Amino acid sequence: MNREEIKALLPHREPMLLLDEVTKGENGEAVGKYTVRGDEFFLQGHFPGFPIVPGVIQCEMIAQTAVLLVPEEEKGKMPYYTGMNNVKFKHPLLPGETAITRVTLKARKGIFYFAQGTLEANGKVCTKAEFSFALVSVKDKNAAN
Repeated sequence: MNREEIKALLPHREPMLLLDEVTKGENGEAVGKYTVRGDEFFLQGHFPGFPIVPGVIQCEMIAQTAVLLVPEEEKGKMPYYTGMNNVKFKHPLLPGETAITRVTLKARKGIFYFAQGTLEANGKVCTKAEFSFALVSVKDKNAAN
């Protein structure tokens, strides 16, 4: 799935769309890719002379990868982060590197989904996290106009 296909499922747009592609991997996991160009807004000032992708942005990359795992009947709903647990930052993600994210769904309870994921670059684990999100129906703001 390329960026345009991802946009049909995720509400995120540039500059917050942090996936270049996503595919189904082995064992039902979603696998995402994003190449850090170096001109992203989140690198400005983080850190001058040695830009590093902030950990929270890496977590967002992981979470966006879960889009491919949402059941068909839930597509079109707004995903909201509801929690993060056991987050570990193990290696920096740098400009020019391609982040490979892997996400698996662990459980579902009503509108809440529980997942875990990793982000790797150059064969090294950069970030690991467990997270949860809710899928919520949102009325189109333009429908009343």
